[in-house]
Amino acid sequence: MSGLHARGRVPAHARIPDAPPAPDFPAPNAPHHAPTYPPDTAPTATSPMAKSAKPAKTDQTARAARTAKNAKGPKADLATEITASLVVFLVALPLCIGVAVASGVPAELGIISGVIGGLVVGAARGSTLQVSGPAAGLAALVAETVLQYGVAMLGVIVLGSGILQIVLGLVRLGRIFQAISLAVVQGMLAGIGLPLMFSQLYPMSDSKAPGTPIENMAGLPGLIADTVANPQALIAAGLGVVTIVLSFLWKKMPGPVKKIPAALVAVGIGIGVASMPGVDVKTLQVGNLLASVDVPGPTEFAGLADVGIITAILTFTVIASAESLFTAAAVDRMHSGPRTRYNPELIAQGAGNTVAGLLGALPITAVVARSSANVQAGAKTRLSRTLHGLWLLAFALLLPQVLALIPIAVLAGVLVHSGWKLFAPEEFPKMWRQDRGEFAVMTLTTLVIVATALLEGVLFGLAAGIVLAALRMSQTVIKQHLEEDTAKVVMAGNATFLRLPQLIEALEAAAEAGKPRIRLDLTGVTHLDHACRNQVEEFVAQQRGFGLRVELLMPGPAKPVGTPAPVADLAGEQDRSAGTAPPRRPYASTGAGPTQGPGPTAEWFYLDTRPMPEEYASR
Repeated sequence: MSGLHARGRVPAHARIPDAPPAPDFPAPNAPHHAPTYPPDTAPTATSPMAKSAKPAKTDQTARAARTAKNAKGPKADLATEITASLVVFLVALPLCIGVAVASGVPAELGIISGVIGGLVVGAARGSTLQVSGPAAGLAALVAETVLQYGVAMLGVIVLGSGILQIVLGLVRLGRIFQAISLAVVQGMLAGIGLPLMFSQLYPMSDSKAPGTPIENMAGLPGLIADTVANPQALIAAGLGVVTIVLSFLWKKMPGPVKKIPAALVAVGIGIGVASMPGVDVKTLQVGNLLASVDVPGPTEFAGLADVGIITAILTFTVIASAESLFTAAAVDRMHSGPRTRYNPELIAQGAGNTVAGLLGALPITAVVARSSANVQAGAKTRLSRTLHGLWLLAFALLLPQVLALIPIAVLAGVLVHSGWKLFAPEEFPKMWRQDRGEFAVMTLTTLVIVATALLEGVLFGLAAGIVLAALRMSQTVIKQHLEEDTAKVVMAGNATFLRLPQLIEALEAAAEAGKPRIRLDLTGVTHLDHACRNQVEEFVAQQRGFGLRVELLMPGPAKPVGTPAPVADLAGEQDRSAGTAPPRRPYASTGAGPTQGPGPTAEWFYLDTRPMPEEYASR
């Protein structure tokens, strides 16, 4: 009988304040299952307390050992680290040059940023295997900035972004960039990748892009016609197409051949075709690396008074930081080594951009392509990513003539593939299946970025994500029905100002029903904001002023009253009417505090946690 009382006879719709929780005993006829315990607390046969403590201590010691091991990091295998650094170097070289060309700046600046990403960011603490450098995701933004303010102002903007990143890391705001809707992030990447693809189709055919993403898309028919009519442009386009195909299919090659970066194979093919007689495709123009360094001067720093420059600094900071930290989360899923420490990583990215800004180079972010190549090559420490920067520097200083042989169409093909990976069209139907609201946010973010600019699109996406979250947090169910003399309105869920029109409509319908009594049941409301509460209270006062009887059941804890209230036991109501169930017992105070119970018009249901009376114990 005690089991029936504890589990089946007292339906628990609310709990007595200040009362101890009821023990969870199995029902008399229910199959007995062994109790389950959380890890580190399972009892043993001799002493339950001792047995629960011993495994906990053992597991805590093991966890501490694992933490210490991860803190030190795995031992470096020098040969593996050097091999991995060479693989990353081969992936990074064409990307550095291609991003620079797509950004509308000399190729040397891309190499300088790649060197900084290796030697400065790579040597710093934060992430272990993530590799940084000039990113394709910022190419369109950099090109727009350079077109508007000039290459000389780029250094000031990148420098300001780097300093701001360091400040954000020092005040421990690195993880704030994770508090962004995934739909906004994916929409941002898609909005970066789509214009990048269309803009690089033009240099892939040795042509010049018209300008904005919309203009580039609209000019594709003319580009195709011009390319078909020009044999040399057709050769360049063929090199670009071969590069794209290799980028997609190279990983399916058998044996160790697939370990060679596809971009490097495409560059080799491009150099071979460009050197053939009768072929006249555009190749990369590379100057002196050291001569390309352009330290910002007083004239450039005076530009900080321009609101547009400040806006550009904030935009670069947000986009570069978000891309780096999102990449860090993705790279952490690729390996089982030490996890990224977000604030130190943000400081490291800021240090790299500060140096890049002082040298007038491109902004730096973490790059997925290089990072994944580093992980797949077997790297375990920061040594591989640091060495890759050294190889970039040595190659640019000792073998610059080799860079001049690379066709621009090949680099454009590499970036078209990168843009496709950023666009990730397969994510759209996947998001549609998972969450159509988030799909709308993702799609709108992408479209606004393509139609306007990166900053406007991201801000629009964030606003759309906030509106979606607010609507979902305001899911409210309002039901109304009429009885003999009562108009009832029952509301449950989160009642915020966004649902105010729905609430007003229900209240007006109850008032117009012509019943002498109105009952408003809000006990199922989990959140009632000021606007909705004020509307309800005004309605009650108004209707009572008209002489109607209005009963209002508000959510929240019961208010103290002077007399104890009976415990409602609806589950045993039929048994009691048949004389087979024990009588209901009044609620008595436990002495732990003032007696609490329902208000005079509320319906409350309590879980009775007191022991069974002796007269019922034997039944």
